[in-house]
Amino acid sequence: FEALSELYNKYKNEPAVGIGTFMTPTLYVLDPENVQHVMQLDFQSFSHRGIDINEGDQLADNVIFMNGPRWKLMRQKMTPLFTAAKLRNMYYIMDRSAQDFVEHLKENPQKLKGNGYDTVNEFCSAAIAAAVFGIGTESTYKSPFLEMARDAMKLNWRTNLRFAIGSASSTLSRILGLKLFKEQEEFFIGAIKQVLRAREKENTIKHDFADICLSLQKAGTMKDQETGQELEPTDELLAAQGFFFFIAGVEPAASAMFGALIELGKRPDLLKKLQQEIDETMDKHDGKITYEIISEMKYLDQVLSEALRMHTPIGFLGRQCVKDSVLPVGNIKISKGTNLFLPVFDLHFDPKFFPEPEVFDPERFSPENKAKSEIAYLPFGRGGRVCIGMRYARLQVMAGLMHLLRNYDVVSTVDKNSRKYVKGQFQVRRVDTDTEFIPRKF
Repeated sequence: FEALSELYNKYKNEPAVGIGTFMTPTLYVLDPENVQHVMQLDFQSFSHRGIDINEGDQLADNVIFMNGPRWKLMRQKMTPLFTAAKLRNMYYIMDRSAQDFVEHLKENPQKLKGNGYDTVNEFCSAAIAAAVFGIGTESTYKSPFLEMARDAMKLNWRTNLRFAIGSASSTLSRILGLKLFKEQEEFFIGAIKQVLRAREKENTIKHDFADICLSLQKAGTMKDQETGQELEPTDELLAAQGFFFFIAGVEPAASAMFGALIELGKRPDLLKKLQQEIDETMDKHDGKITYEIISEMKYLDQVLSEALRMHTPIGFLGRQCVKDSVLPVGNIKISKGTNLFLPVFDLHFDPKFFPEPEVFDPERFSPENKAKSEIAYLPFGRGGRVCIGMRYARLQVMAGLMHLLRNYDVVSTVDKNSRKYVKGQFQVRRVDTDTEFIPRKF
């Protein structure tokens, strides 16, 4: 994303700029009105993610990477998992995971200081594992799947290379027979099969991902009445959707939570203001937090929104034109087959939309202010392919921050001379920081 940032800063007054990529014409769309056109207003012409999955790439066959009618049908079937009613029922999993996180830190004080990202990543992994694999009577940190899932989810340079090849040339990717997530396939499909068979025997409802899977399998063949597209809800297809939960839910959520802690650790005044809201809410409800209660925590929501601006989970988005179109600003004709990159990080740090972008200011997202820069705020994308788990991710991070900051203060140190990010990944994450969690005294 840093290479694209250089282009943005050089050409940001232009509506778009062409990029010389391998075998495929590519456009970096710079103007936010053009970005909105691609993602929302003319979504049907740009509904393709920008990368094709190869036949037999089982874990990549999920709602993130699917395209066309298959994607539309799968998204229809997965959307019910993220309705307000479902999130209300699932919130106990998030809250329990956050409580277990605090106990885990108390039992492992060596994790209170140093690389805070690894610590919050551990929380997000445990929370997602609980949502996908189910929650038991023991701590979510003692899930039999957690350690295996964490190891399996460590994406390496090979994965990044496959993504790069797939983005540059679907033909080359097909010739090479690339599987995006080859190393994770055996574990994840096996784990989901094991969970589903066990849940069938239990015959219990836990309001988690496994419940959705079993309901889809009981209903039989999935069909989109509009397009006629059909899909069989096999264990493999559903495992791919569980895998999407992980890749979309762990590192992006951890980046947002880590970002919030970095910024709060530099601003004791804002930390105190947030802790005051947390303490008042916890005391009022005797520590029993529900979906409705946390949804009403306005300042916590503002803090997370600003953290997502400064520490956005991904630096840019990709799309492919599937039908000839014209970008309104600059009257730029886009031919079918053209790949597009859309800025996220760069819009979030453009002072034209966010004055003093280096300053952490949750008031940007107060009810009276948040509409001012909405067009340039894209942490979860926008339009027909907006992140399907957006509300789930926000709730998970809010639960984690709430319980963590109820029990700990945070202090962070940041390299003031430069901003350093993790290299060779699509993810945006600072690597020039240290954090320390200090037990609060009441």
